[in-house]
Amino acid sequence: MQRRSVLLTLFCLMSISTLIAQDTAKTFYLWPNGAPGYESRKNEPEEAKDYYVKNIHNPSVTIYLPPKEKATGAAVVICPGGGFRLLVYTSEGLAPARFLNSIGVAAIILKYRLFREENSPYTLEKEIRQDAYRAMRFVRSHATEWNIDTNRVGIWGFSAGGEVVSQVAYTPGYGDPAAKDPIDRLNGKPDFQILVYPGPLGIPEKVPSDAPKAFLIAANDDECCSVPIVQLLERYRQAKVPVEAHIFANGNHAFNMGYRSNLQSIKAWPPLLTNWMTDSHILTPATAATK
Repeated sequence: MQRRSVLLTLFCLMSISTLIAQDTAKTFYLWPNGAPGYESRKNEPEEAKDYYVKNIHNPSVTIYLPPKEKATGAAVVICPGGGFRLLVYTSEGLAPARFLNSIGVAAIILKYRLFREENSPYTLEKEIRQDAYRAMRFVRSHATEWNIDTNRVGIWGFSAGGEVVSQVAYTPGYGDPAAKDPIDRLNGKPDFQILVYPGPLGIPEKVPSDAPKAFLIAANDDECCSVPIVQLLERYRQAKVPVEAHIFANGNHAFNMGYRSNLQSIKAWPPLLTNWMTDSHILTPATAATK
C-alpha cells in the first residue's frame, strides 16, 4: 500500500513537470497606464523570490491556456494567498494553474495589490476589490480570443486570496454602460467560486440568492480558516445556493494543492474539485450540459 502511495506521488510530480515544460504564459497589466489614481507607481519593480512575489503596484494577470484539443471553454481567475504581505505565487498560483490546464480550463493568475505591506496605501474594500473586478472583466473582454465561455468564468482564492474573492462574489458586479473603457462595461461577477482555506474577511452575514455556486475546502485543525468554511456552508444552505464543502480532520493551513503533504486525504483533494466542476457542468458548454 505504501509503495502504491509513493508511485502515485511520483506520477503526480512527473505530470506536473510535464505541464511545466508546456507552459506558454502571457502577462497583461490590468490598466495600460497603471492602476487608477496610482499611475505614477506603475514602473516600480516587483520583488520576487523562490516562492513569492510582493511590492505589487501595477496589478496584472498571467494567462495559461490549455491545449486546444483539451479546452472546455471554462476559465478561472486565481488569487494566491499570503496574508496581503506577499503572494505565494508558486504553490498557490502556478500549481493550480497547471492543474486547471490539465482538465481543460483556462487559468488566469491575478497579481493584486497588498494592503498589509509596510506603508501600503491600499485597502481591501477599494483597491484590491478594484483589481479583482478588473481581472474578471479583463478575462471576459478576451473571451473570443481565448475561446472562453463568458458564462463559465470563476474565481479561486487561497487564504487571503479567498478574502479577495469575497469582494466580488456577493455583489452584483454590473459594469458601467457609460464607461469610456469598454472593459469596465462588462460583468465582473464570477459564475462560480473555489475557496481553499479562505480567510475570515468579507464573509457575508447573509449569502444573497444570486451568489455564485461554491466549492469550499479546509482542514479542521486550521484555527484561522476552517471557521469561514463552516459559516459559508450554513449561509449557502440557507440561501439555497448550490455548495459543496469538504473539511479534513488534519492538514492545518497552507496545504496548497496537496502534492507535498504526507496525508492521503490532502494529497487526494484536487480530484474532488474536478468532480465538482464536472458535476456542476462547468467543464461542459451549456448546450451540451442540457442534452
